[in-house]
Amino acid sequence: MKAPQNGSRGRPDFLLLILTLLLVGFGLVMVFSASSSVAVVAFNDALHFTKLQFIWACLGITVMFITMNIRYTVFRRYFVLFFIPVIIMLLLVPLIGVERNGARSWFGIGSLGIQPTEPAKLAIILYLGALIAKKGEKFRSFKKGLLPVIVIIGFVCGLIMLQPDLGSCLVLAASATVMILAGGANLKQFVASGTLISIFLGVVLSLALAVSEKVRDAWAYRFDRLTIFLDPLKDPQNSGWHLISSLQAFGHGGFSGAGFGEGVQKLHYLQYPYNDFIFAVIGEEFGFIGSALFLLFFLFFLWRGLIVALRCPDTYGTVVGVGIVGLFAIQTFVNIGGVTSTIPLTGVTLPFISYGGSSLLFSLISMGVLLSISREANRVEPSKRTARDEQTGTSANRVISIRS
Repeated sequence: MKAPQNGSRGRPDFLLLILTLLLVGFGLVMVFSASSSVAVVAFNDALHFTKLQFIWACLGITVMFITMNIRYTVFRRYFVLFFIPVIIMLLLVPLIGVERNGARSWFGIGSLGIQPTEPAKLAIILYLGALIAKKGEKFRSFKKGLLPVIVIIGFVCGLIMLQPDLGSCLVLAASATVMILAGGANLKQFVASGTLISIFLGVVLSLALAVSEKVRDAWAYRFDRLTIFLDPLKDPQNSGWHLISSLQAFGHGGFSGAGFGEGVQKLHYLQYPYNDFIFAVIGEEFGFIGSALFLLFFLFFLWRGLIVALRCPDTYGTVVGVGIVGLFAIQTFVNIGGVTSTIPLTGVTLPFISYGGSSLLFSLISMGVLLSISREANRVEPSKRTARDEQTGTSANRVISIRS
């Protein structure tokens, strides 16, 4: 089903827009609180990270406003112009990228950096939306529908793992899964495909572990990092240190929190308190009450985004909207689950809150796409607008007659 092209565009969903801006504002406040002590020591400027985040926020909000004023069907027609450069960046970053924390995931530009996995998340959402909408009922066919999607997702995930960046790979794959299910894929085919892929990856990993000692050493290290969440005290001075510090932050925060700016664990105990572990800072400074309110606010934000997606009059807008909301929901779950030792810690940022220019910029661009979709959902057709105006005029005349 295609969106009608005639008629004026509707207003964007102002509630969703306000919620987005509030999240960005709260993120700036928390970046300042979490980074000021680190910034003073490293740069002799407590506002160093806050200033950079503010610049990215201003850029992202500007692009968001531009994007939401572009009819979202344009992204369906020209998504390739965005998708191909992202693939090229993913191909190049393992070769010429900057290595940070054991992963070559960045293109360094002076003191700034661009992480190609962030635009890749939006690129795969736009690609899948266009493909699902184009296929229509054929998407339920394995050969013509599901198989091409699996191939392109596997290709992009493989490029991300070359860096390697397991967290982003899992988030992207999970977001794509949400879109596939929302697009109406055959569930039996999807489950069977997932089972076969899992078996294939297991066999490949087993062979690599059996043949290469280097792979065995690397896997042992990563396996230990992934399973330490089950018992952080098993290695308190090494792989469990950051999780223990995170849990201590929540413990210190208690029910009502230590107070804004009064957190202790951010003082060189937590690694990157302004990035991966910023929710631990929220928990310490605002306590259980503040953390719960933040989560409720974020859930309301996700619910509003989902409502916007489901109100869209065509398949493409709905699937893309669901993909964007799913991306934020999954990434938030992975981040908060990691810092609370609920699931393995994978180094994924908290959307709109964590420090990180690439993450914030492309999160806001994604919101621009979703707000553009909301404008189509709120659009009034000329015939409906005329009928509404006539009805409004008739009602007004009745009121005048009664008053007379």
